[in-house]
Formats: sequence, structure tokens, C-alpha cells
Amino acid sequence: MSVLLIAGSPSERSRSAALLDSVAQRLAARGVTIERLHIRDLSPQALLLADTGHRTVAAAIDQVARATVIVVATPVYKAAYSGVLKVFLDLLPQTALKNKTVLPLATGGSPNHMLALDYALRPVLQSLAARHILPGIYATDSQVTLTPEGAHHLGLDIAQRLDEAVANLVHEGLRLPAVTGFEPIAFSRVRCSV
Repeated sequence: MSVLLIAGSPSERSRSAALLDSVAQRLAARGVTIERLHIRDLSPQALLLADTGHRTVAAAIDQVARATVIVVATPVYKAAYSGVLKVFLDLLPQTALKNKTVLPLATGGSPNHMLALDYALRPVLQSLAARHILPGIYATDSQVTLTPEGAHHLGLDIAQRLDEAVANLVHEGLRLPAVTGFEPIAFSRVRCSV
């Protein structure tokens, strides 16, 4: 089982990447193996031209296919997730997240954009057939500070929420068996009342 961390920020240093790093540290402390995918490292031309055969894009799509659990982090711009993440998600097959558990993370300048997780990102993840989308975490700029040395500091409330989210992720995504469906029912056993 593997966990794929998807960084949806166009910036190398970002608050959303800091959230992903914090999740990675918490997962590593539990002995969970992770992989990383930085959308900004994919060929921009291939992404914009929807060239799924390009080696970087094909490798990224393969990473998504192999993962059991996905953690996706994005900055929020104008009440929506990042454009680079949108372009990548649009290239994924319709059932790319089937039987996967997903933890969405987002950062933004103010609390006014926190609903972007539920009203912009969650519907796209659902349309990709995610088995289970965990409650997302939204952090404001004041809750995730970046230092000039390249480190980050999380506010106590966000750190606690990440602790809970990772515990939930490990329980829900890494320990539950895949959903196999319903047992077939013979027509003769079907009862209805009018």
C-alpha cells in the first residue's frame, strides 16, 4: 500500500507544500511509505495540450494509479483550487481514484475561501470515483508560516487537525479492505409492496 502526496502549487515553496511536508512527517513516524508528485515539475506544454503520452505526465498518471491513498494539497486562488492542479486532474481517467481514500488540504489568504475544499475540489475528486474523501483541512496564511531558511511553522490548531487527519487517514485508507460490492440477489427473493 502506498500514499501519494500531490503538491498542486505552482510555487516550489508554498504553504500548501508545508502542509504536505507535515503530513509526510506524520506518516513516516508511523512507518508508512510515501511517494511525492509535484505538478509543477510536469511538462507545462504537455499538461496544457493534454498530452497524456508525454513521459512526465504518463509517469504522474501511473503514480496515481498505483497509490492506495492520495493526499492532495493546493493553494486557493479566487475561491478555487490551483489551475495547475485542475489541468492535471482533467487528464486523469474518469475512475482514476476508484477504491482510493483521499485527504484534501488547502491554504489561502483568509478564512473566506475555506469552502473551496467542499464546493470546488471535493466534487472533482468525487467525479474521479474516489472511494472515500476524508474531511479536508484548510489553513490560512497566519496558521502556516514560512521561514526565510525554507522551513515552516504550523499553528497549534492546524498541527492538531493534521494529527487527527493522519490518524483518520491511516485507519480509513490503509487498514480497510477494498469495497467489493453487494451480494447478488435472486429475483425470486425480491419483495415489494404497493
